[in-house]
Amino acid sequence: MSLVTEVAAADSHRALVHFSAMLEWETDCWDVHDAVSNGQQDFVLLDVRSHALYDAGHVPGAISLPHKKIIAGTMKKFPEGSLFVVYCAGPHCNGAIRAAIRLAELGLPVKTMPGGITGWLDEGFALEKSHTAGAETA
Repeated sequence: MSLVTEVAAADSHRALVHFSAMLEWETDCWDVHDAVSNGQQDFVLLDVRSHALYDAGHVPGAISLPHKKIIAGTMKKFPEGSLFVVYCAGPHCNGAIRAAIRLAELGLPVKTMPGGITGWLDEGFALEKSHTAGAETA
């Protein structure tokens, strides 16, 4: 018996509930790219890394808002009911989770984009470069 089968898989019903619920919490780089590329961005995409890292390269359509700057006053400038999608450097970074917690504490709908910049590049998508003077600075 391998370590894979040592613990039995959940029954199909429980698996369906679990995996369906995961999509309430997260989206992926491909789906974000598709929405942004096709002019269907119906969410606010937040790059929650530092402004310097944002300037060096970020996902097109993203706004620079470091997770520590996510506070009630800052978030009031976004339309009520906005869905926020947050990302950071990649799977080795917990900045997106920290941002998601802050947004949830403020009562705002949020999903993470697991993979972040690393996942975006792994999919073969390009980054944009800019300067914070032209980006959202909170």
